[in-house]
Amino acid sequence: MPNIVLTRIDNRLIHGQVATQWCGSVGANLLLVANDAVSTDKMRQGLLKMAAPGRAQTRFFSLDKTIAIIGNASPKQMIAIICETPQDVLKLVEGGVPIKKVNIGNMHMSEGKRQVATSVAVDDADVEAFRRLQELGVELEIRRVPDIAAEDINKLFTK
Repeated sequence: MPNIVLTRIDNRLIHGQVATQWCGSVGANLLLVANDAVSTDKMRQGLLKMAAPGRAQTRFFSLDKTIAIIGNASPKQMIAIICETPQDVLKLVEGGVPIKKVNIGNMHMSEGKRQVATSVAVDDADVEAFRRLQELGVELEIRRVPDIAAEDINKLFTK
């Protein structure tokens, strides 16, 4: 069973909050960016690696590769999985990745989305993915950084 210490949705993937605050607070020594586009984009990987903490290894896997090999992880690997969207997390969970809790960090405003929390904007597809995650027993938490209180998760489901 992989030792997943954090699963975070953050459309910026790796940046200062993830690198310094989250990885430190959960003791992650492996950042696994599960993202189909980034898994094949060497330039973007290079930029993200620059933001990663030196104490943690960084991997860039497609969603399918993450599903296929996460079970091979060493118990010594304290894994922080970072995804861009709730749909990506849902695919991982439905594929058998044992994610119990999801930290919703940054989902920026864009066309067709509505702001529901300090740093979270969603559309109907996002809301549906969050509902499905809850149905599958995954705990959801809206929290930008570890030292502030989580926001009310029900904000995700209001129009």
